[in-house]
Amino acid sequence: MDHVSLDEAGLLRRRMAGVFAMAFAIVMLLPGAAAAREREEGGDGRLLRAGNGPGPAANGPGPGCNIIPPLASIGTKVDISQFPPPDSLTNPDLAGPVQLLKSGKFDIPIEQLTGINVPAGNPRGTITLPLYKGAVNTPSGLKPAWYIILDAGDQAEAERLGVNFSKKLHNAGDAARTATRRADGTFLFDSGLVDFRPNREVVAGSQEKPFPPSVAQPGSIGDADYSPLVLVDGIIYDAPVVAAAVDDAFINSPNGNPDYGLVHDQVVSIDPANRTVTLSLINGYSFGKPVFYISTESSDPTVSAIEGNTFAPRLRRIETGVDDISRSAVERIFIATNGETKGGCQNPQRQGLGAALLDGHRPNNTFGGIPTTATDYSPVWDANVYEWTEEAIEKGYRGLLTEEFRILKLARDGYITGPGGAPYGSFGPVIVCGVAARLN
Repeated sequence: MDHVSLDEAGLLRRRMAGVFAMAFAIVMLLPGAAAAREREEGGDGRLLRAGNGPGPAANGPGPGCNIIPPLASIGTKVDISQFPPPDSLTNPDLAGPVQLLKSGKFDIPIEQLTGINVPAGNPRGTITLPLYKGAVNTPSGLKPAWYIILDAGDQAEAERLGVNFSKKLHNAGDAARTATRRADGTFLFDSGLVDFRPNREVVAGSQEKPFPPSVAQPGSIGDADYSPLVLVDGIIYDAPVVAAAVDDAFINSPNGNPDYGLVHDQVVSIDPANRTVTLSLINGYSFGKPVFYISTESSDPTVSAIEGNTFAPRLRRIETGVDDISRSAVERIFIATNGETKGGCQNPQRQGLGAALLDGHRPNNTFGGIPTTATDYSPVWDANVYEWTEEAIEKGYRGLLTEEFRILKLARDGYITGPGGAPYGSFGPVIVCGVAARLN
């Protein structure tokens, strides 16, 4: 099979070591511990996370790690069976749950949320999507290309595929690689490979200051040509590669326990015979509404190590800090470094990278616009990393932030800054995340 060469991977790791040593490395979401055997408590209280795989479920324990909405009947004297269906089932712009990725099958019944109880931990929180087997040109000939499609830059095409439409994708420029459409509809990529062989490793800082991590190595690395953004017939797709360029038998794990040396860390199971792949969902918010999303790539190795996605250096060609102007390909994501950590998942105010590094669950990041709440959605997210000031913490103002303009107001008023007191704003890296569902 063709991968990034061992020499090239070694060079990348040496280069990354310098990045990891930066005091305020730009990081995103902790993927969480994969299994008990992959977690070790260091003598100085640091938590070593060297496991591959998606980590804890989206349907986590406690209000700080579980965003699934409660029954709508709480506080009334009538049974939930007497309530009408959510308005969102007839108009997705109104209140209620919305399945955005129509191509997927969720283990959590998205459109029944607010009408049923979903116990913590079961089901896990996954989505099963169509798995496409295309091909990629390599120096040694054509190889298989296993990919999914989450977004498209053409509305009619997005509707045909059952994926999200993003009008901003056409601004991706040469951050998108090129491909042609084969007779069966799959893509023939001109170039671009992903090496899934590295083991992901993340070491948190101290218990007192878990962020930034002292070590962060990504579990998959794209070569210089690879990008999840793909230009085909004038349309840019978000089409991440989720498995190595090998034949079906090597990645066949329909019942779970895949080989993470051959598949993406967010894969729960993969069935090449039936052309499906099941991926872990991640908790987040957009304009106060809880959402599930899928994380696939970033432009920074430290981000990808912590996020559990593929480091794709070609994404560095995306312009950041431009939000919604006409040439923008991005939307913003808001990431706390030092949100509330006390009590872990039992704390309803829990949020941020520090919390995630300490307890292994997701940090409850906040997105800008998503489909149904705004027309400026893009799966390419510009990381706005923020830090609560000592004054805000001492006065008891620190808490869970779930809405973009609330965050911007706190930045304006001086209660949050960039890391280390730096000016608030874009820190440079982008993260590619397709939004799968809105939960209410």
